Amino acid sequence: MSVGPTPGLWPYPRWVAHRGAGKLAPENTLAAFRLGASHGYCMYECDAKLSADGVVFLLHDDTLERTTDGGGVAGEQAWSALSQLDAGGWHSRAFAGEPLATLQAVAHHCQAQGHWLNIEIKPTPGTELATGRAVAEAAARLWANDAARTPLLTSFQPEALKGALETAPQLPRGLLLDTLWTGWLDAARALGCVAVVCNHRLWDAATVAQARGAGLRTLAYTVNDAPAAQRLLDLDLDGIITDRIDLFPPGR
Repeated sequence: MSVGPTPGLWPYPRWVAHRGAGKLAPENTLAAFRLGASHGYCMYECDAKLSADGVVFLLHDDTLERTTDGGGVAGEQAWSALSQLDAGGWHSRAFAGEPLATLQAVAHHCQAQGHWLNIEIKPTPGTELATGRAVAEAAARLWANDAARTPLLTSFQPEALKGALETAPQLPRGLLLDTLWTGWLDAARALGCVAVVCNHRLWDAATVAQARGAGLRTLAYTVNDAPAAQRLLDLDLDGIITDRIDLFPPGR
């Protein structure tokens, strides 16, 4: 049984807006996706985790303090409380009152715009398998009628990708890497991944050849200066995730 899309098919744009709009808007909010779109981007990266009552919502950190007016571990709180938080005022006055976003709301936004999404599964520690399953189930359901723009699911946590594989094997998966730890390529294969998404400094001609030799697509994060971007373009990477949506036109 196939556990991924047909080899060779890659529908995603090369340029990906990190957390919606990089640092120009409060990350992982609908305001960020709207701003990313205004800069011409049509694919976004975001971070998804589970509330205590099973709602998939967007947040990068385990805790709420940095990017909301709340506090404590986000995954230990119900969505009814999380939905009342201000997730924009920390960034600037212009975004005060912007709420946390559910994956459902982001899916509807992307589908209305005809855009793509890279969903990083970002589990609260100890919930890796459950979060991978929940995110994959939600993504499969939300994009059931939009197969042309199926989201790419990624994670640093192999256990989260295992949960996604078990729940929705038809969804494409990518292994995120900050270091090339021993066995990373075998892990990506075992998880049925179609891509590896590396810290941009890890990519060179040898690692690109290694990944492509295993039939994997190559993406890099987070690329914020022109020399780094040009080096990756010269390596012909499949995807470049950036905060600098103001610096890099996505049609480049």
